[in-house]
Amino acid sequence: MLINTSNIQSVKNYLRQLKLPDQNSHKGQNGRLLVIGGSSLFHSASIWAAEIASHFADIVHYSSTEENNEIMFSLKKKFHNGIVVPQKDLFNYVKEDNVILVGPGMMRSGDEGKYTYNLVKKLIEDFPEKQFVFDAGALQVMDRNWLLKLKQPALVTPHQEEFRLLFGKNPSFIKEAAATYKTTILLKKIQDVITDGQEEIIIEGGNAGLTKGGTGDVLAGLAASLSLNNSPFIAAVAASLLLKFTADQLYQKKGYWYNVNDIITQLPEVMASFLLFDKS
Repeated sequence: MLINTSNIQSVKNYLRQLKLPDQNSHKGQNGRLLVIGGSSLFHSASIWAAEIASHFADIVHYSSTEENNEIMFSLKKKFHNGIVVPQKDLFNYVKEDNVILVGPGMMRSGDEGKYTYNLVKKLIEDFPEKQFVFDAGALQVMDRNWLLKLKQPALVTPHQEEFRLLFGKNPSFIKEAAATYKTTILLKKIQDVITDGQEEIIIEGGNAGLTKGGTGDVLAGLAASLSLNNSPFIAAVAASLLLKFTADQLYQKKGYWYNVNDIITQLPEVMASFLLFDKS
């Protein structure tokens, strides 16, 4: 099934499947997300993921690597929409939080790459009941067979090379890979492909402004936060639709020359226009 963001009614129909917060809900009842990411080289990636998630999750916790500690703790002064947690307390937050996003901005080589590998392995082995979203650095070091240890199907968000690295196959085998490893895949490309091994949806839309660094981190953070109250498949399709439609909207204002912060600001308004203010 193909959905083009130019087909407004199709976008509306799909986004209306999303579960909205109950009007009588209290703090924390609409989901707690833990974002684990960042490195000495890539400082902003995981923060972009956490920032977009803060619009949709009740609580966002953020943890980074030891090498990124100085920068991480300085973020306490800047990251006002979530809570920065120290590494020594990380696994306490893994236990408490509903969805764990791992990988934005993490390294695949050197000491930090070893940390990424060991952390992903430990998270899967010690917390197989958790809902995980794996992105970027995590996908580049993990063994695909680890996915079979999880009690809940993970959501993975690879670009095409990360797909080949993780699954050992060409992306044309995406549906087979999702079925074999019992996971939901959001393949990031010009036309995003989302499948859980049974259903497959292709998202067409967006523009060349989405080639900028950071848009994949926003997509991962958005999909992770939406999966707090929705299935990984619905969350992934909705995230792709929202990102591409937001890019279409920004193109009307700025051409290709918008940035990640523009997307993070505009995207919640786009979602509200579909789910709260449009009654057609």
